[in-house]
Amino acid sequence: MDGLWRAIRALIVLQLCTCYAAPDGLTLNLDNIDSVKTVSRELAASAMKYYDGNKPGGTPGLISSMGDFNWWEAGALFGQMVEYWYYTGDTTYNEVTKQALLFQVGPNNNYEPENQTRTEGNDDQAFWAFAAMSAAEFKFPDPDPKQPQWLALAQAVFNRQAARWDDKHCNGGLRWQFNPLNNGYTEKNTISNGCFFQLAARLARYTGNDTYAQWAVKSYEWMAQSPLIDKQYQVFDSIGFNETGCNSEPGPIQWSYNMGTLVAGSAFMYNYTNGADVWKTRLNGLLDNAQKVFFPSQHGGKIMVEYACEPSGNCNKDQRSFKAYLARWLAVTTQLASFTSDRIMPWLQESAGAAFKVCTGGAPGGVVCGRRWYEAQDDGTRDIGNQMTAMSVIQANLAPKRPPPADHKTGTSAGNAGAGGAGERTLTALERIANRHYTIGDKIGGWILTLLLMAVAGFLGVFILSPDDELGHMLKWFTGGVTQQTWYGRNR
Repeated sequence: MDGLWRAIRALIVLQLCTCYAAPDGLTLNLDNIDSVKTVSRELAASAMKYYDGNKPGGTPGLISSMGDFNWWEAGALFGQMVEYWYYTGDTTYNEVTKQALLFQVGPNNNYEPENQTRTEGNDDQAFWAFAAMSAAEFKFPDPDPKQPQWLALAQAVFNRQAARWDDKHCNGGLRWQFNPLNNGYTEKNTISNGCFFQLAARLARYTGNDTYAQWAVKSYEWMAQSPLIDKQYQVFDSIGFNETGCNSEPGPIQWSYNMGTLVAGSAFMYNYTNGADVWKTRLNGLLDNAQKVFFPSQHGGKIMVEYACEPSGNCNKDQRSFKAYLARWLAVTTQLASFTSDRIMPWLQESAGAAFKVCTGGAPGGVVCGRRWYEAQDDGTRDIGNQMTAMSVIQANLAPKRPPPADHKTGTSAGNAGAGGAGERTLTALERIANRHYTIGDKIGGWILTLLLMAVAGFLGVFILSPDDELGHMLKWFTGGVTQQTWYGRNR
């Protein structure tokens, strides 16, 4: 009889709370702070099991266990771990997070480390700046005074990117890549420009310096007049350009992290401007489209879906983590623009429950999650992106219980408005060659040089040039063979 009453009481509790059960006895009650923290702790442990940069032979800040795991996503992971501490108060990962964020700053304290200069783009750099900015806003423990400070690191990245603003092509905007040898150098994409917009907005709110706000307005309005954002607030991925102008359409694909960075940036500007109508209108428009695209009605209208790749099962290693950033940025939006809370929190609650339902395992660090939350069953996929997205959307439900991001009045991080150095780094000889404007004479000379190189290479039996290596790319520039490619969703 006692067992029957216990079962009845348990059923009543489930009816009265926002509760979800997963295999192996782990439960999630979104109405109970301790329950959300417990599940977040399990997911943090499982995400950090992928990290080996703090182990012998590892490089702090890098995740070599994932093979070709991209540098930017490591920055995103540690930004998420800053937020994990902010939401839960758990200090388990603070030291390893601080170590990673400081080790990757590079010789000029601007997140341009020498081991990443070959592939680093503006968006990659921005995700590390976001981690530093979150550390300042959430009052993550400050570094030793002799080390770079969180706010100054974010300011350094802003300064570097503001110097790269390109009015010559497409009337403004940042290129995707700032290294002329990289694929994407002749593209302007939403994530690079959206990140710059969001970083400027966050710096404006934190410092009170209106120069940052002016840059935020400039960058948003450039995107809005470009093909990247249309009048219905659809947010597309990228456009290509050449010396004669912008020469490609962005394509119909929309990604959640593009939307997320614009939503959060608009929320920071709404807050900074004390509720200006223009930012409220933009924020509402973006949320309207976010709901249509990423919380589709066929799955109930409240469960987050990366619709461009999840149903087809072809999400690449980058795209598997995109939902994590939309969830994080929706959460902070509710703190900065309270009128959005009644709309956003049901999305985060339903998505958290759906994410939890596709998780399994109960041992510490042993909780693993599937990818397609809307299926309500584990799809068997395993990836750090799965762990990051589940962790992000679940801990985001703690946002209403936490104070909003700090500013210079309530924060502790020291800034440096001139951080990062002026202008660009010195280009290598190959980059100077690749970045110059070529005449017909140059190209004829390039053909001759190419033929000579081919003859020498053939003679030596080592003709192994790849179109993706530096010399191969340089030769394509000599011969006019560089072609325009659109790389959707960071698939380089």
